[in-house]
Amino acid sequence: MPSTGENTPEAAELASALRDGPFHVALRAAISVRGLPLHRVRHHLAGKGVNVGVTSLCYWQQGARRPQRPESLRAVRALEEVLRLPEESLLRLLDPSAAPERPPTRSYRSLLDVSGVIESLLGDLGAPLDGGLHTVGHQERVRIGARRELLGRDSQHVVRAHRDGVDRYVAIHHGDPGCSPERVRVRAVENCRTGRVRWHRDSGILVTELLFDARLRIGDTFLFHYAFEDGTAGPSSEYVRGFSFAGGQYALQVRFHPKALPVRCHRFAQHSAGSRRSGLQDLTLSGRHRFVHLVEPEVRAGLLGIGWDWE
Repeated sequence: MPSTGENTPEAAELASALRDGPFHVALRAAISVRGLPLHRVRHHLAGKGVNVGVTSLCYWQQGARRPQRPESLRAVRALEEVLRLPEESLLRLLDPSAAPERPPTRSYRSLLDVSGVIESLLGDLGAPLDGGLHTVGHQERVRIGARRELLGRDSQHVVRAHRDGVDRYVAIHHGDPGCSPERVRVRAVENCRTGRVRWHRDSGILVTELLFDARLRIGDTFLFHYAFEDGTAGPSSEYVRGFSFAGGQYALQVRFHPKALPVRCHRFAQHSAGSRRSGLQDLTLSGRHRFVHLVEPEVRAGLLGIGWDWE
């Protein structure tokens, strides 16, 4: 058990993960219990003479990559010290006889873990984190392909300006592990046009300007439609949307290819990336068993999404 000694659901989850695995679940639970953001974990490792990038740590806790090389295994041993775990507790989960890990997922947690990348890309565009727009309504359609991959997503957005002179919206796409952001295509469908595009290859993040034809005044509303065409990554098992501000309606639909239908789907919410998921609700496939959806009349700040199991 970790040295915190706290009798909490998070600690119980960690104890279970350290006992049964898989490795990436145990690592993620340990980081959550310790309460360290990934850049602080990297800093502590560097203090022990071990250099591991934030992106690598992010991929390890997602299950997108698995430490295998000698220097990576040395880093895992150092992680046990930094996270105050029993010796060999993480290393033993990397034994080939350990249970296989779940396919990697595209989670908003991983987006936050590489928030420094997003801030850098936004800074390159000269875009503030608060773009001067609040969402009134947002309808999003996600398409999953025959290889279980995220083919793309389509967004119809209604916004209201809370600052004068706003003439653009900056959209962020975070692909599943293995995504090649340079191959992701942005489509400005209605009432906007594509401006500058920036991406970060290792994290699979792309940001793009969507330019309006007019400058909005405080209180003005605007409707626009855009899409991302992806299909460059491996299997997907969830779609998560983050909301910085409360308010506005959100509708999400996930449509599956008839040759790749999940066995279970569910809705979930989180207050923050490090918190436990709540509001769990099973969703039934409809439309000839090809899509599921959720509607949130008034979103709260935090995360909202749909997850699914393939088998």
